[in-house]
Amino acid sequence: MRVLVTGGAGYIGSVVVGQLVAAGHEVVVYDNLSQGHRESVSSGATLVVGDVGDRATLDRTFDEYRPEAIMHFAAWIEAGESMRDPAKFFRNNTANALTLLETMLAHNVRHFVFSSTAALYGDPESTPIRETDKLLPTNAYGESKLLVEQMLRWFHRAYGLSYASLRYFNAAGATETLGERHDPESHLIPIILQVASGTRGHISIFGEDYDTADGTCVRDYVHVRDLASAHLLALDALHSRPQGAQLIYNLGNGYGFSVREVIECARRVTGHAIPAVVEPRRAGDPAALVASSEKIRAELGWQPQYSELGDIIRSAWNYVQREALVKDR
Repeated sequence: MRVLVTGGAGYIGSVVVGQLVAAGHEVVVYDNLSQGHRESVSSGATLVVGDVGDRATLDRTFDEYRPEAIMHFAAWIEAGESMRDPAKFFRNNTANALTLLETMLAHNVRHFVFSSTAALYGDPESTPIRETDKLLPTNAYGESKLLVEQMLRWFHRAYGLSYASLRYFNAAGATETLGERHDPESHLIPIILQVASGTRGHISIFGEDYDTADGTCVRDYVHVRDLASAHLLALDALHSRPQGAQLIYNLGNGYGFSVREVIECARRVTGHAIPAVVEPRRAGDPAALVASSEKIRAELGWQPQYSELGDIIRSAWNYVQREALVKDR
């Protein structure tokens, strides 16, 4: 299948692209490289440098490569920043997604896999969270993604769009060659590993008075390889079902770890002390987000291969050490 992957030079997108190429798909990566990295794109894929909000470049790309399906990763992702500058997120994440959807419909493309988020659930009423639970985001990032899901629902109803919306919990870990390289870095595990590697002085714990066992936020961590495999399963499911399929799945391991537990696990994996400093809460941070992923397991047969937090952190640490060796050469 010919697949257009927006944001395919980024952290999760590049791993998905690698798996798509390995599975024999023809892949075109569409990325403006503002957060992605040219060298992260698989040699088996074609790279088009362009912005999702640029309708003219999108039209030319669709005309030239004639994709049969779209995977959409391109988005701003930092929840804290979204509380300071929500306009940035609604423009890039929501308005640009509308441009992409209008373009694909104009070119008669009807299969769409969306990179969504657990941030849609806000402060959940119960855990583990199921796909049918209320959607009440507590930050503008989550709201910007929820608006896209609402568009997908209406496009499904009005135009017969066939889509899968994959609600990630906390993506983490690395492959042998691909890992997190956000600038600035905003995710917990890579920041912790920056402390372990000596490029950062300490890890900040934002709040220790949440209603959790140790007072710090609890999250469900899922390995990037497992996230990628879910995307390929979703693509296959859309392709094999009648036009107009509507699939919504949580992606997580089903159990959570507090910030303090993640730090302690990283100390064991790296052998470093990793100093921690408690700071005030950040606006928009829910106390706990833990997934029920039983639906995608039952319907698509998804089976995460990296369920242990130590294995996830170790894969990321190995990547950090390999990158450091390359820079030292």
